[in-house]
Amino acid sequence: MAVENPEELYRLAQEESRSFEQKCAEPAPKIGIRHLQVFLYFLVCFIAFGFRVVLSVAIVAMTDPKTNPNPGIPTYPEWRDQNVILSAFFWGYIIPQVFAGWAARRFGAKWFLIGTFAVNSLLGLSIPMTAAHFGSKGVMLSRAGQGLCQGFIYPSLTHLLSQWVPTQERSSLGTIVYAAGPCGTILAMFITGLIAASPYGWPMAFYFYGVLGIAWCIVMGILGHDRPKVHPSISQTEKWYIESSLGHTNERTQHPTPWKAILSSGPVWALFITQTGNNYCFWTLLTQIPSYMHYVMDFNIKDNSILSSLPYLTVWVLSFAVGFTSDWIINKGILTRTVSRKVFNSLGLFLPALSLVVLSYTRPDQPIRAVALLVAAVGSNAFHFSGFSVNHMDLSPNHAGVVMGLVNGCSQITGVVAPLVVQFVVTTPTDPLQWRVVFLIAAAFNVINATVFDVFGSAKVQPWNAPEEPQEIEKRDVVGK
Repeated sequence: MAVENPEELYRLAQEESRSFEQKCAEPAPKIGIRHLQVFLYFLVCFIAFGFRVVLSVAIVAMTDPKTNPNPGIPTYPEWRDQNVILSAFFWGYIIPQVFAGWAARRFGAKWFLIGTFAVNSLLGLSIPMTAAHFGSKGVMLSRAGQGLCQGFIYPSLTHLLSQWVPTQERSSLGTIVYAAGPCGTILAMFITGLIAASPYGWPMAFYFYGVLGIAWCIVMGILGHDRPKVHPSISQTEKWYIESSLGHTNERTQHPTPWKAILSSGPVWALFITQTGNNYCFWTLLTQIPSYMHYVMDFNIKDNSILSSLPYLTVWVLSFAVGFTSDWIINKGILTRTVSRKVFNSLGLFLPALSLVVLSYTRPDQPIRAVALLVAAVGSNAFHFSGFSVNHMDLSPNHAGVVMGLVNGCSQITGVVAPLVVQFVVTTPTDPLQWRVVFLIAAAFNVINATVFDVFGSAKVQPWNAPEEPQEIEKRDVVGK
């Protein structure tokens, strides 16, 4: 039997290696399967925030008979626990976060998202009936159930993004997904206000979002996939582009979750503190802007919804410029990834704090100034989308979903606390001095958490990401230095 020439074997191996390298070096399609996946993630965040926000506007119409021209629309002026109702969403939201991140990594995120979001949508559809038959307590339970279901969203999406988004596009594509929140808020405030002021009344707003949610589940079931390797029609060029950028961390290698290392990590704690403080400010404004505009600035329900959505329109528009600018700065080597994260995070937290301080001293006869300051406070928060919002993926591509679940779950306790603080402080909704205290507390949270991230935050892949391969990932992450 003839023995093949070793030199010939070596030559063939070299040619195969060069062929592979050439294919990997080919530019990935500017619009590819990864962008379709990101668009699906954008849509679920968009609709999810609609579910969250619709009640913040509808609660005014649900409890004030004067807001609707149709006397046949039910109202509940006897409800005195409005802020408790608004906080109920977070009773459930906190619970599944850590499990959701682990489960997404262990079993795949797609069907967790679809199943839980379908239940969330059905609960949203049922809220008008729940309010009629079980009162405010029934609405609280429905909202807690929605929170439980939506608790799977961000950990699952963070895991999916860590599988689909190359490091070079992390800020821009990640921002597109996370900016869906403000975008969904815009539509929810605008649509809910218009519907609540129409003959259809506030119940139609819940039906609208329920149908949207069910439709997304169907589309995601058809087009969504857990990772590039299992997608049936992704090109080899795009798959290699994603996998080579991520250092093949998207292979289904199961690294044990390093719980002790995560819980003792300084950058993770800095991320947790930052996200907690930002969430307090975010949920204070999101749940209370409609009430502040209605009771202090005396806007009717229709104008209130339009003006309340303006701050979130601003943050949505700015978020895209922020994401692409951040990626450009990092990819050009102008700033390291860590410094860039801290700069953008500081802008996204200090600027809102300054705006809230000025807003707290705004009088009821200065409505234009109040709207402008709310736009500045919420709009400038867009910078954080290239700050702490994508930091979970920076610290650990392999465990991004778990880190997100842990940090996001614990930090969302502020979603419960913020409306309750307002209920405690604002005993007379028309008193601007009481609202001053609310805004100053939110500003203080932002200043503290931004400072913590500047001092202790990091965007470097942590050693516990995968003990046997952190160096390899850092080498591939060529734009991370």
